Amino acid sequence: MTALAGAGRCDPSLVEAARRGDTEALVSLIAAAQPDVRRYAARNCRAADIDDAVQETLLLLYRRVGTLRAVTSFSAWLFAVARRACLRLLRRAAGTAEAPAGEAEARLALLAPEDIRIDLSRAIQSLPDHYREVILLRDIEELSIDEIAAVLGLTRESVKARIHRARLMIREYLIRD
Repeated sequence: MTALAGAGRCDPSLVEAARRGDTEALVSLIAAAQPDVRRYAARNCRAADIDDAVQETLLLLYRRVGTLRAVTSFSAWLFAVARRACLRLLRRAAGTAEAPAGEAEARLALLAPEDIRIDLSRAIQSLPDHYREVILLRDIEELSIDEIAAVLGLTRESVKARIHRARLMIREYLIRD
C-alpha cells in the first residue's frame, strides 16, 4: 500500500490507521514518506543537512502522527515539518539565529510562539474578506481545495490562487514591521 503518490498525495486510510496507533501502518507511512521528504530536503536544505532534516522530519512524524486532526492535511503538515527542519539546520550551521533569507524573517524566527500567534492573527484580520475566508477554511478548518471550492462555489484554480495571494499578503504583513 502506498502512502504518498505523485505530488505529495497520501492514502488517507494508511494515515488514519497510523493515527489510531497501528504500528505496521506507521512503519509503512514512514517508509512511503521518506523519498518525498528526502526530495523536498534536497531542494530546500544545504547538502550537508539533507540526512538530518529527513531524520528530524520522520522522527516527528513517528512521534506526532497521532495528534493530526485532519488526515487530508497530512502532506502539507509533513512538508511544513521538513521546511522547519531545514531552516533550523541552516540557522544552526550559520552559528547565529539569523536566517539568511533576510533580517525580517530572522526576527520572526526569534519571536515567542504567543507573539507569532498574535501577529499572525492580525495579519489574517488585515486580509480582504474573500482572501481571509479561504485562508480560514484551508489553514484553520483544514478543508481540502475541493471542499473549499464547493463551499464557496468557486473553481479549484480560483481557490488555489486566492490561497496563494492570501499567503503572500500575510507574509508581507509579517515582514514589513
